[in-house]
Order: sequence, then C-alpha cells, then structure tokens
Amino acid sequence: MTPSVAILASGAMGTAIARLLVANGVQVTTSFEGRSAESIARAQSAGMTDVPFARLAEADFLLSIVPPIAALRFAESMREPLSQADPKPVFVDCNAVSPVTVQEVAGIVAATGTPFVDASIIGIAPRPGEPSPHIYASGEHAAKLHRLADHGLDIRVLEGAIGAASALKMAFAGISKGTLAVATAMILAATRAGAAVALHRELAESESVLLQTLARRIPGMFPKAYRWVAEMQEIAEFAGDDRSAADIFDSFSSLYERIASDVAGENRETAALLQFFTKPERPASS
Repeated sequence: MTPSVAILASGAMGTAIARLLVANGVQVTTSFEGRSAESIARAQSAGMTDVPFARLAEADFLLSIVPPIAALRFAESMREPLSQADPKPVFVDCNAVSPVTVQEVAGIVAATGTPFVDASIIGIAPRPGEPSPHIYASGEHAAKLHRLADHGLDIRVLEGAIGAASALKMAFAGISKGTLAVATAMILAATRAGAAVALHRELAESESVLLQTLARRIPGMFPKAYRWVAEMQEIAEFAGDDRSAADIFDSFSSLYERIASDVAGENRETAALLQFFTKPERPASS
C-alpha cells in the first residue's frame, strides 16, 4: 500500500521532496497554519494538501524539513499530536543539525512512543523532472524509510545509531558551505584592496573549474544565507572539542549573518560579489 507522508515546512527543499513524492503517487499533507502566502503558494504548486496542524500526525511518515533553528521547536509542537496518534507515524528529522541537537529532538519524539529516524538531505532541491537528493538515515527505525525509496526518494540507510546521519550532514555541509564562506570572504577582501580583477584573472587561469563553481554557487547562496547562520552554529557544535574548528564555523555564521543582512538591506557586498563574477574587468567597491 502506498504510504502517506506529511511534510513541514514548505521551503524550497521540503517543497521539492513533496513534488517528487506526489509525482510518484504519494499523498503529501502539510499545514498552512502560520505560513506565509509565498510558502502556501509553493506547497500548492507541489501538490501538497492542507490539513489542520494536529492531523500531520495521521500520516505514515512525518518529515521535519525546517530551518535548523526551528527543529526543536517543531518537535515540541508535535508532542501532543504524536502522543494522541494511534497508529503513530515515523518521525523523520531531516534537518541540518548537530548530533547533539538531533538527540534532543529524538528524546522529545521518543517520549511520545513515536518511532524516530535521524536523516540528512545532501544535495540541492531538485527541479521538476530531476532526481532526488541523497537522503541518509540512521537509528533503530531507519530501515522503515526504505518504503519511500519506491516513491522517488534516494534513501541510503547507515548502520550507525541516531546521530550518524546528522554527523555526515555536518561534515559534508562544513566542507561545502565552509568553502563558499572562505571564497566569499576572500573575494570581498580582494575587492576592498583593489585586487578583484587580478584575482578573477588568476582564478580563471589557475582554478577555472573552481571559479565556475563559485560563480554559480555564491550568487545562489544569497537567499539562503539567513538559514545558514544557524547551520554554521550547529557545525561549530559538531566540531566539539576542536576549538579551532568551532571558532572557524562560528565566524562563518557571522559572515552569513552579514550577507543575509546585506541581502535584506543595502546590497553592497552582494553587489560586489555579483560584479566579481559578471563584470570582473571593472573594479568593484564594497
């Protein structure tokens, strides 16, 4: 029998996952309570069905795909609906949080008698017709998620306990988004020093593949930077006793916070970054 799936929220990744499932015959519910008009429109375009918030617990699988800062809050908000649910869904935390945070979420969910899966999504939100990102799962109930592999999702079960999937996500995101942070900081520093044109030329000659990647991913980061602030803090926590690594990612959090503020405000630094990639022959100011 085709499983039912509930997803909160309806951001870019949650919407893309929902669209994949709907295209493969799955009924996907969400709740529009407290959502913006933009979020509701995204959810509707993906074929998601609106239900009262408490009824999210009636699905076979409940996927939490929210900003890292909201992961614990969403689990808390589901405590009563999950306690009342019979049968209970499989609660799948798909958020970019540290193993410490996911253990806290698991504790909240487990107290309701609900099976819990630690999951991590690695990859970008797929457009219609594109394949699923990689979804890694760990914990006692991880194998249950394989049911969704028959409905368009690329599910990869890890042997580790709760926290293994989140650890993988933290390490991968630390490399991927950390690299973007370093490049962003150095491009802005070169711009302030009047060396942006020379830097672009050298990258084009010495690191052409890297330059092409940065030209795509740094502008694509702008609307996501506000979400990456908390994610960098989660990675700093993941670094644990390695104080130097933790300090690096705390600083990356501050950088992404600055970029997010610039996106919402004067667009000075984001304009300088765009000019670096689109019109490198002209010196930019930031």
